[in-house]
Amino acid sequence: MKHFLRVVTQFFVFLYCKCLWRGLKFVARKFTGRCELQRICYNNNHGARRTLKIESSLRYSKNELLQSALSVHPDKVEKTIDDIMALKKINPDTNPQLGISLQATLLQIVGYRSLVAEVEKLRREPYDCENPEHEDMLMKLWKELRPDAPLTARISKQWCEIGFQGSDPKTDFRGMGLLGLHNLLYFAEHDKTTALQMLHDSLQPKHKYGSQRFFSTEINKPEWEQKNIDKAIGYSFAIVGINITDLAYSLMVSGALKTHLYNVAPEMPSLQHFQQTFCYLMQEFHRFWIEEDPSDIMEFNRVRSKFHRRILRQLKNPDMALCPHFSASNLHLVNL
Repeated sequence: MKHFLRVVTQFFVFLYCKCLWRGLKFVARKFTGRCELQRICYNNNHGARRTLKIESSLRYSKNELLQSALSVHPDKVEKTIDDIMALKKINPDTNPQLGISLQATLLQIVGYRSLVAEVEKLRREPYDCENPEHEDMLMKLWKELRPDAPLTARISKQWCEIGFQGSDPKTDFRGMGLLGLHNLLYFAEHDKTTALQMLHDSLQPKHKYGSQRFFSTEINKPEWEQKNIDKAIGYSFAIVGINITDLAYSLMVSGALKTHLYNVAPEMPSLQHFQQTFCYLMQEFHRFWIEEDPSDIMEFNRVRSKFHRRILRQLKNPDMALCPHFSASNLHLVNL
């Protein structure tokens, strides 16, 4: 019975997509005098709400030119827009804003694809201790997080002080490759105060929530001092950073991060947008970890899964932007 109902449902969905929906589009164009792309651009402000609709319209179009526009090279976006305008018989002189809107939107779409490829390349590149550039990045990470404690040796138990599992951090980068190191170093360099505070907190077995100015933007100190609530911390900073890199990567590959990036990047999203999203996720996970008050690190997977679900729920809102709160962020979020 369930199989029968599934087949019937699929049939009606197919019928709607192939017949009724196309019929409605035809009627709408005759009634408004505008094609679907025009209606989307004129009825939605710039951002994820508009870009996601344009992306869907191009993907499910029967026209090969419109479908191929999703994978065009960024340098050919302008010509592609001209071709689309010609195909839809839209006069660019009487619709100048449409061409500008479509170009910005298409740059977001192809830029996201390029960013996924760039992030994937970093993830697939393994850490190589024979590579001077890799070693230099690792040494910079130590200096940023432990400025007053010189590293006594390349292979040293000191690495555990910043949250690595053993004497040689290279083994911890296996899952996320260079992407994990890039993100940790970006966080340490661009928001050093927050990174150092989080590292300090992570090393504490118990931590009074209200004593940190780090959270003062949302919860005032006297309120928490009055409640006198102790919260468990105790996690490995670097390992958590690599794990949150994996979370950010999964959001990126699944397409869930499109909502955020389409709302904050006026045109092509860059690696910097991804790295600043990572910084935001690190800070929010730290807050979330304290709120959950886990008994020990063995609860990490449970807390991480719950945090992941929270972020996914937020990103289902097409108007959502994961606004960074970290002080050193130079990502200017604009309500476009």
